[in-house]
Amino acid sequence: MTSFLTHVPWAAVAVLAGLAVGTLRSRRRMAALPVLDPASHADSAPSPDGWHLISARGVDVDDATLRAAVAHADRTGLQILDLIPGRLDTERALGLLRVLDRSASRYGRTAEARGAGHALLIAEDVRHRAEIEPDSAAPETEELHTLLRRLKAYAPDATGVAIAPALASPAPDSARRAAELRAQGLPPNLVIASQLAGLALLVGAVVVDGGWGIAAAALYWLQPALVLGAPGSPLRPADLTRATAARPLLSLVAALRTAVSSHRASSGPLPELDALRPGYDAELKAGTDRFFEPRRLDCPWCGSADLSVRLRVPDLLQGKPGRFTLEECGMCGHVFQNPRLSLDGLDFYYRDFYEGLGVSGAAQVFGTMGRSYRARAAMLKPYGTPTAWLDVGTGHGHFCDSARDIWPGTHFDGLDMSAAVREAEARGWVGTAHHGQFPDLAAGLVHRYDAVSMYHYLEHTREPLTELDAAAAVLPPGGHLLIELPDPESRLGRILGSHWLPWFQPQHQHLIPIGNLRQALADRGFTVLAEEHGAAHQSCDFVGAVLLTANRLAPHPYAPWGPGTATRTRRAVRRVVHTAALPCYVVAAALDAVRAAVARATEGGNAYRLLARRTPAASEAA
Repeated sequence: MTSFLTHVPWAAVAVLAGLAVGTLRSRRRMAALPVLDPASHADSAPSPDGWHLISARGVDVDDATLRAAVAHADRTGLQILDLIPGRLDTERALGLLRVLDRSASRYGRTAEARGAGHALLIAEDVRHRAEIEPDSAAPETEELHTLLRRLKAYAPDATGVAIAPALASPAPDSARRAAELRAQGLPPNLVIASQLAGLALLVGAVVVDGGWGIAAAALYWLQPALVLGAPGSPLRPADLTRATAARPLLSLVAALRTAVSSHRASSGPLPELDALRPGYDAELKAGTDRFFEPRRLDCPWCGSADLSVRLRVPDLLQGKPGRFTLEECGMCGHVFQNPRLSLDGLDFYYRDFYEGLGVSGAAQVFGTMGRSYRARAAMLKPYGTPTAWLDVGTGHGHFCDSARDIWPGTHFDGLDMSAAVREAEARGWVGTAHHGQFPDLAAGLVHRYDAVSMYHYLEHTREPLTELDAAAAVLPPGGHLLIELPDPESRLGRILGSHWLPWFQPQHQHLIPIGNLRQALADRGFTVLAEEHGAAHQSCDFVGAVLLTANRLAPHPYAPWGPGTATRTRRAVRRVVHTAALPCYVVAAALDAVRAAVARATEGGNAYRLLARRTPAASEAA
């Protein structure tokens, strides 16, 4: 038995098993997709009035398909429907089935929306709220991918896909492949690396492992026919025979062409970056010292003068000029930015992170956190049923949108200092948007909510104790306050140093030990009901360390706050660094998975949650 196990070519077997699982998964996903039937709705289909169709350049949606799509959307309650051409080319069909959400016929509330990028059916209400104006010019495929991801925010639980058998697909343009991948939220370089690594594994398996390797290669070769060539398959690419016969060669050529198009797109400054450069240049002419207030000599939490430097670090998130210091109080352990940013400094360093240039990246990150949002909301379940909930620091309202799955009868409002909260209201993710600073608005919100949440909010504020005062003023006796924060006492914060992502400089102003927060809540009439550590852990320590290291070694040369030019050597170094980082991300993701499991088992993660109930003051009790 031992001899058998040692002679099994496990690498080839693993490749074969992975291909088999991928093949079966793709077939199941395709089988789960609804298929439009234009013939059955020829006479009875509803009018397309109230709907807006946008099709990509070269895509022609006939009237029968349009009416069938409207009928399907009406019947299923969808407001956005992405139409997948029945004759979609093989490469894009297989790629779509790999990334398509399991519930793509109707996307989950926080699921990533990915479609074929050929035609979108949109309810007029959604079009109006998203301010999409009719345009006579047909968009490119990548523009339609981007539009789908944007529009799903306005119909988070009413977006889906369906196969349109009669819909033709224009020939793919390899020069636009990298742009299409980016529009779908897929990093082209990572996709290319995966394709090339897969081909290299197959070649190695064939050469080294013989029969098992040949079996894996054969399965890879035949995969297009096995997935798309079965009798009655709703997807029947016109190029299926050629794509199957020449699959290894075509895959290699596609990867190389995508690499070329990706290189061309990144070999010079983008117009949107150049457009922002004059504004940043004007601000930076006066230097960055003006963005900081004078260094304080005592702890903002307890007043002690026993301060020491915990960390000095540049901006590793965006690479903007400046250097930031975190100091730690020897008396209470509070960690804070010192000197702290002024209001102008905060405006400068937040700009183009959550909005502008960074809006798509931020939306992608927040959009993957649905499970965490629901866990936060569920923490309140043993202690009461909220009627009205105010989420402070809500941003675009991702938490409120997800929390409705846990509390469908609760009214959710959001408060934020950025204009994103207005967008959250337009999307319907929050009922009412409160735009401004919480302490400034608190007087008008007194006793309107029986639950207030501050998830990863206090660390961004200038005066966290003042924020807690505002929460105490707004909540009635018996109301609940829910807080989640990064934990400055996490061991990895010391091990990874400046590359520990939760330090998040320059945005995080205060990192509060849990004991300090407990005492501050007690001083304001709150009783802590529950704490969570492992459940609040965010699986980002090691992946974040790789990201920050790569950003430090090879910052973006064309960022609008940078020089705006890059030598060939500098561009080459950046490519080498970020290519070398790809396998590091894989290892880091595995380490993060182990770290998350350990955190849940030991209640020792990189963040913590508190749930507290406001008790009546003596005057209120009387």
